[in-house]
Amino acid sequence: MTKTGFGVRLRKYLITGLLVWLPLAITFWVLLWLVGLLDGIFASVLTGVAAVLPGATAAKLDDLRHIPGLGVLLVFTVLLVSGALVSNVAGRWWLAQWNRVLTNIPVFKTIYNSVKKVSDTLFSGSGNAFRTALLVQYPRAGAWTVAFQTGAPAGEVASHLGPDYVSVYVPTTPNPTSGFFLMVPRADVIELKMSVDEALTYVISMGVVPPAPPPGPDLDGKSPPTR
Repeated sequence: MTKTGFGVRLRKYLITGLLVWLPLAITFWVLLWLVGLLDGIFASVLTGVAAVLPGATAAKLDDLRHIPGLGVLLVFTVLLVSGALVSNVAGRWWLAQWNRVLTNIPVFKTIYNSVKKVSDTLFSGSGNAFRTALLVQYPRAGAWTVAFQTGAPAGEVASHLGPDYVSVYVPTTPNPTSGFFLMVPRADVIELKMSVDEALTYVISMGVVPPAPPPGPDLDGKSPPTR
């Protein structure tokens, strides 16, 4: 084997090995970052609580900050218990009272109400937000991108646009948490059969990881056999 051939094969093996380990390494990095973030929040809460407690109790609380991952466990427990409590009538009543107090605090209520409306819309099982992947022309006619339907225009906006418009979110790549909000005619969008997860993967990978093709007829015109 020539030196050139050996070098090409070596580079191929290195790139292949990198492709094997890179997704795993990035996944672990994101998880470790998230654990560190939650532990930092937990440590801040402990500092605040320890400041108002006696010295002996505060020292015991200080020992908890050295347990890695405890903040994640406690946050998970709080979320689980909170969800269980507000799933019954009494819990929903207390939640309504809590929301009533928070929505009457000046300045705070503006941010809280906005975030609550968005979260209720996105995570509601009966809502249509981010349930459908679309193709839209953006940023100009003839250029197409993947978007997600977030609903339909309402209120004063709907009175100016008419009923045949949809609200869409066009994510940026590779960071889909930022993007653009558009209201476009329903006739100008193409509804995709791919799932939202497949569409997000397509956007994040900048088109490198295409979604699986939808089931259709074989090359001979026959439909694929059902299993």
